[in-house]
Amino acid sequence: MRDIPPPINRSRAKAMRKDSTRAENMLWQVIRDRKLEGFKFRRQVPLGRYILDFVCFETKIIIEVDGWQHADSAADHVRDDHFRAEGFRILRFWNDEVENSLDFVCASILTHLRNRGE
Repeated sequence: MRDIPPPINRSRAKAMRKDSTRAENMLWQVIRDRKLEGFKFRRQVPLGRYILDFVCFETKIIIEVDGWQHADSAADHVRDDHFRAEGFRILRFWNDEVENSLDFVCASILTHLRNRGE
């Protein structure tokens, strides 16, 4: 059965797509339209009570691009544990990591995409 997010999360996700951070926009330009070796990503996806920055459902990989407010966030640990229990892998990158080392970030993502079962 398909997960239907609360209506408020759908509208929040839509607003977040229009107001992405610089780092999120930079990464999106590289992974959108199957540009990263044909893997399909979606952005600002409401799933359950959460909104995911980027997700590839084919490989069950979630990518989060975070600012300083996420440092040692207990809520993020709970969220990550929830999605790991559902079989997802979570990759977290800092905004400045994406902005200053986009090639490294993409190489890291590709490594995880290619190693689906690990």
